[in-house]
Amino acid sequence: MSTLTEVNTLNTANSESVPAENGEDSPAVKSTFTLEEIQKILPHRYPLALVDKILDYVPGSRAVGIKNVTFNEPHFQGHFPGRPVMPGVLIVEAMAQVGGIVLAQLPDIEQGLWMFTGIDKVKFRRQVVPGDRLLMTVELLWVKRRRFAKIQALAEVEGQKVCEGELMFSMVD
Repeated sequence: MSTLTEVNTLNTANSESVPAENGEDSPAVKSTFTLEEIQKILPHRYPLALVDKILDYVPGSRAVGIKNVTFNEPHFQGHFPGRPVMPGVLIVEAMAQVGGIVLAQLPDIEQGLWMFTGIDKVKFRRQVVPGDRLLMTVELLWVKRRRFAKIQALAEVEGQKVCEGELMFSMVD
């Protein structure tokens, strides 16, 4: 069984079931992911693993993830001494990783590595500092030729927009 199938297969005693059209119960698709489950889906590891939990996942459509920003992260040593601010490029990368959760589990697309290839219309609205909880929502806009994709991404802290934009991806072998 593949890692991806293992993560999104519910064969445990605490799994929920939903009635199927034939009246029988079938396992529900997993809608939340722990850090350990995220690591089975995404290849990123410390210090570039930027998603702590997936709070909501709709297969082939959207995902909502969180990043708990802590002072002991390596980029805060130099960005900036005495005034730590999460670099914008890492905020965009965190949103892209939440997008990777959606893309890595698309049905009918063979497994491979989705690479972040571009950004459009990205705007930063406020700073992210240690102690913030970054809430990232991504929605799949399109997939072309089963190798290219675009998502709409939004990052917020306490209901305030931090960053938003469109992110592009390409499947590599």
